[in-house]
Amino acid sequence: MRHWREENKALPAKNLALGTGNAATKANRYMEHHYPETRFGGFTRIDGTIAFFTRVNALLHPDFTVLDVGCGRGEYAEDANVYRRNLRILKGKVQRVIGIDVEQTGQENPCIDEFRLIEGERWPVEDKIADMIVCDSVVEHLPNPDAFFEECRRALKLGGSLCLRTPNTRSYFGLVSRLIPNRLHTTALSQVKDRRKEEDVFPTLYRCNTRGRLRRALERHGFKACVYGYEAEPTYLSFNGLAYWLGTLHAKLAPQVFQLVLFGFARKVR
Repeated sequence: MRHWREENKALPAKNLALGTGNAATKANRYMEHHYPETRFGGFTRIDGTIAFFTRVNALLHPDFTVLDVGCGRGEYAEDANVYRRNLRILKGKVQRVIGIDVEQTGQENPCIDEFRLIEGERWPVEDKIADMIVCDSVVEHLPNPDAFFEECRRALKLGGSLCLRTPNTRSYFGLVSRLIPNRLHTTALSQVKDRRKEEDVFPTLYRCNTRGRLRRALERHGFKACVYGYEAEPTYLSFNGLAYWLGTLHAKLAPQVFQLVLFGFARKVR
């Protein structure tokens, strides 16, 4: 078909928003063909990061203290797409961003005002310190989701917001990811995302990664929650043109229960 014959067209360097190298070049090539609006701003109409952080930004207030749980080293600061990068970075939009993580590499994060190291299940923060908690790609790594959500409840002020993004284990990505041993995740991801560095890949457990489990966990710990499926462009299928095309069909047709990612937005009510 025509979109497979066009796979070898060169893209301008400015469009390589996913990184450099062969995998990123193919990803951008497929993306520009299937989502031509990418030529105007460098992102698709279904970009997952933009969708998630647009809602996060809508909940912000300049006086907020935001707690970034699992802040990491701030690899999103390396995103070549300025619009998406600025939307993702909350520092400067609020009074303070505190980053916490189990890894010392969080100290390198340029997008937080303060870093604190997590040692044990209790977080190194005071009770009711945060107006908002953001957890992006964290829930899938939790050995004890109930302890995690209890800490969210403890750290948030009454009426504060909790914003979550995590893979859906009922999606094709979740099913395949569970079949691949954790020790092979870095190798597998390097085939489709050149900018994914080894220090950004962590073991996954998927103990709270369905819409029902996530919503019930939030409600059990004192939150009024909305959890829904979302599916962005199939970047992880960029290793092959046919696979990418099938991924675009899945993004259009899959019901929420099978979509790749879960978005959770919750308010502490007790």
